[in-house]
Amino acid sequence: MRAVIQRVTRASCTVDQTVTGKIEQGLLVLLGIEEDDTAEDIRWLSQKLVNLRIFSDENGLMNKSVQDAKGNILLISQFTLFAQTKKGNRPSFIRAAKPENAKPLYTDMAQYLSTLLGKEVQLGIFGGDMKIDLLNDGPVTIIMNTKDKENH
Repeated sequence: MRAVIQRVTRASCTVDQTVTGKIEQGLLVLLGIEEDDTAEDIRWLSQKLVNLRIFSDENGLMNKSVQDAKGNILLISQFTLFAQTKKGNRPSFIRAAKPENAKPLYTDMAQYLSTLLGKEVQLGIFGGDMKIDLLNDGPVTIIMNTKDKENH
């Protein structure tokens, strides 16, 4: 799994002019899923997301997690995070999981994050033509890959 995490003041997802998920302060998480991703990847990445200390404390230092800051999470499925652009000008998405494999992992990730966070995670529509509106705070943008867990 690959995630692009953005600390936001606000973020929302709209599909067909209907807001499907909306948060104030928190994290916008764009999530890409590969064919070989598992429940272990969900657990590892979810733990990292809720405990990642990228929110300011009373001294202006990044010492608080989204949980500490009482923030929210908007989780968006984004297969394009696995685009391969080495050859030609049209990206290949062959590394991205097929929808029938990715959707259950996306759903499980949302449920696990909700459990860890202690509140409902906001969502986009899997496979939908989503319009994402956000106000990046900082800006703070971090990229994580569950394949990196093996290197630590």
